[in-house]
Amino acid sequence: LFIKATQLSAFELSFGRSVLAGLTVAYFTRREGFRANAVTLLAAALYAALLLLFVMATKQTKAANAIFLQYTAPVYVLIFEPLLYGEKFRARDAAVVLCCMAGVALFFVGRLLPEELAGNLLAMVSGVCFAFFMLLLRHPQAERVNRASSIIYGNLLLAVITAPAFFAGAHKVTITDVLIVAFLGVFQIGLAYTLFTLGLRRGVRSLDAALVGYIEPLSNPVWVFIFLGERPGGWAMLGGCVIIAAVVAHTALSAREAYRKKPT
Repeated sequence: LFIKATQLSAFELSFGRSVLAGLTVAYFTRREGFRANAVTLLAAALYAALLLLFVMATKQTKAANAIFLQYTAPVYVLIFEPLLYGEKFRARDAAVVLCCMAGVALFFVGRLLPEELAGNLLAMVSGVCFAFFMLLLRHPQAERVNRASSIIYGNLLLAVITAPAFFAGAHKVTITDVLIVAFLGVFQIGLAYTLFTLGLRRGVRSLDAALVGYIEPLSNPVWVFIFLGERPGGWAMLGGCVIIAAVVAHTALSAREAYRKKPT
């Protein structure tokens, strides 16, 4: 909603948002230190890429398309996790992958403007970056340092990359733009990440956390339609629902299986 509401370009918006997000996360996780290693720095680069790609996608295609296609990330995790970590690839995983591939295909049904097609592709690449970012956070080396370091350094890296574009157009930034950027940086990324991880540490189940996370892609098109009048295409909404339903069902079944395996 807010990415659509501002007239700032993807690069201009990303600069301010990432500066504030990086500083916010750094402040709340400062006690864990800021050490990094090769794995967390690679994760930081992927995080910077997914942030920028998502903003670019949202600017070029409908908000529903951008968010739903980014949330295909768990599908890529299912595909590459067995290759990277030797996880077993089950029939249930294959079913989810096929369902999500069908859902993604629906986003490209019908007549698309060139910028919409480009936006959809950018969102898909953002989802791939998101998947590898999550996979790297599972790496043993990532557990030896503050995991938030990849978020902090990813935001700071993106700020450096987008700084020239921001300062070149700084003269046209309005108060509304400043407020939008501040909200996105401090609340949408900074505090959201902090509260999400705090909830997990306080005992919130991974399943509950994952399901709550899927409120965003489901509510995003609704808010954009209410406040900006952008109506998502029927095929795209159907594809998004297929993707979300498949991933949520897989998450729930995996959680139930893990619960049954717990020693009594």
